[in-house]
Amino acid sequence: MKKSIILFAAIAMMAIFTTNTMAQTSATVTGTTAGAKLIVPMTLTQTSPLHFGVINLLAGAGGTVILPSNSTTRTFTGGVALSAVAPLATNAAYNVTGTMNVTYALTLPTTITVTETTLGLATMTISSILARFNGAAADAVTSTLSATGTDSFTVGGTLTIAAAQVAGIYAGTFNVTVDYN
Repeated sequence: MKKSIILFAAIAMMAIFTTNTMAQTSATVTGTTAGAKLIVPMTLTQTSPLHFGVINLLAGAGGTVILPSNSTTRTFTGGVALSAVAPLATNAAYNVTGTMNVTYALTLPTTITVTETTLGLATMTISSILARFNGAAADAVTSTLSATGTDSFTVGGTLTIAAAQVAGIYAGTFNVTVDYN
């Protein structure tokens, strides 16, 4: 009987010390923030093509024609010269729309190839392609959309003409991309 009492006392003691005692298993943070940012899909519209105008080829000499990003005043080097015959030079011009007051980036090609349109055998390369955003003092590849969600920019570059370049009309295409930063 003494053993039974000791056993009963041991069980009772274990029951007392094993009652529901739990450690803290959860925590709460108050004042946590949440949010979202909604953007309007960007649009890009070309309003004018990149065109170097009519260029006079001088006998047997190549050269370059530089069309600045913000002007149609061309610079000629080597064996090419200004012509006043139409069509005149134009900067490629674009309008951008999107979310107001948001910064975006512009991606231009490194080079553009234009091909003679009659036989398609001769090509020329346009390089040093630069853009000037509306109201900017210098060329850039980033800009900020206005409070109305609009912006615009113009593009220029350098046309390289070989010494034996075939006379004719040259044309080509290129991609311009805008995207939010």
